Amino acid sequence: MTQTLASRVSGPVYTPSDAGYGPECAGFNVLVQHTPQYVVAVKSTQDVAEALRFARENRLPVAVQATGHGTYASVTSGVLLSTKALNQVSIDAAARTATIGAGARWEPVIAEAAKHGLAPVAGSSTNVGVVGYLLGGGLGPLVRSHGVSSDYVVGYTVVTSDGETVQASAAHHPDLFWALRGGKGGFGIVTEVKLKLVELRSLYAGSLFFEEQHIEAVLRGWVKWTSEADARVSTSIAVMRFPPFDFIPPPLRGRTVINLRFAYPGSVEDGAKLAAPLRALAPVYLDMLGELPASQMARIHNEPDQPTPVWTNGMMLTHVDQDFAATVLRHVGAGVQTPYFMLEIRHLGGASWRDVAGGSAVGGRGGNFIIGLVGMHPPLFDTVLPGATQGLRAELKPWLSPEMTINFMGKVQSAEHFDSAWPDAIRAKLKDVRGKYDPSKLFAK
Repeated sequence: MTQTLASRVSGPVYTPSDAGYGPECAGFNVLVQHTPQYVVAVKSTQDVAEALRFARENRLPVAVQATGHGTYASVTSGVLLSTKALNQVSIDAAARTATIGAGARWEPVIAEAAKHGLAPVAGSSTNVGVVGYLLGGGLGPLVRSHGVSSDYVVGYTVVTSDGETVQASAAHHPDLFWALRGGKGGFGIVTEVKLKLVELRSLYAGSLFFEEQHIEAVLRGWVKWTSEADARVSTSIAVMRFPPFDFIPPPLRGRTVINLRFAYPGSVEDGAKLAAPLRALAPVYLDMLGELPASQMARIHNEPDQPTPVWTNGMMLTHVDQDFAATVLRHVGAGVQTPYFMLEIRHLGGASWRDVAGGSAVGGRGGNFIIGLVGMHPPLFDTVLPGATQGLRAELKPWLSPEMTINFMGKVQSAEHFDSAWPDAIRAKLKDVRGKYDPSKLFAK
């Protein structure tokens, strides 16, 4: 069977005994070890189509991976399609669009767009794969000024479960296009996306670090500030406990800090005025906020760019207030022992509340804030972090939203848990679209 599959595709096919199998399976989360029967390192949309036909003919399940961000469950059977080689990026400056392969990360898209004074509405990490991020919607560092990232998708090239290649857009297969803007997986394999870009050469952005003793003052001050925040300003706040490792920059090594992230797509003068109340919340330990070229947006969040063990979870909130701050401080305040590497709260709203014409499948569009929890010490992943999060969730019940968004859910525990990322109406429509384009349930969601 291996030879049959290899004869049908131009990219290499690996089995567990092959030297290239492990590297091709590897993703960003080093604790996730995939062990499928076959790994196909696809080189073209046609490769994807042939691999899907082979899988269907042999009744093998199919999964797909580009960078492996957001992957928490191992693929243990069937065919894994690796799209790493589909990493092409081209910019049409006149049309203000980017055409991006399924294996591309945000970093080259940002770099190429910046040459033309343009930028994608990207995620907080430029190391994340573009397509996987967009399929889940995307709440990036420009979320309040520019909205959900998937709102900028013009079209997708998709291979459906029968091996047919289709162009999904507002004009062609609009039901599939609707689902792919926020509905995540289970519809087909995306091999390319066309994305609208925005005019943006620079912004006033970056972050402010405050020392541990100021966590309460900064958190409470930020909570109050968000109630009247300018809709063009996107912020988040994160309590971070850095381990004493050599790869951590010396000013942060072994320290606990509260990090306030700020992004304003406007002038330095206006940005400084808007940020002034936040700078005044407490003595600033590290000031990394100022004029930032759009090509360096990754500096706003400074997320890891090397594979690492990671555990994540999230919760969406209807609102925040001082009682909310007090609750959070009991879990991550100064001097509190916590299993989390980071607890981040992102301010949503503004442009993210506005859906696109024709609607989209984005879950959690009505949320006001979202919490992201991150653990990086593997012995805590199985019981300690889930237990702590269950307790935190119970205490935060008065502020929890019934909405959620799939990219912040962390490890999906079940089909029901996956489906809970969308409200009833969207969930029902997604089920119908999956049934239409993947009636045999070939794809893992």
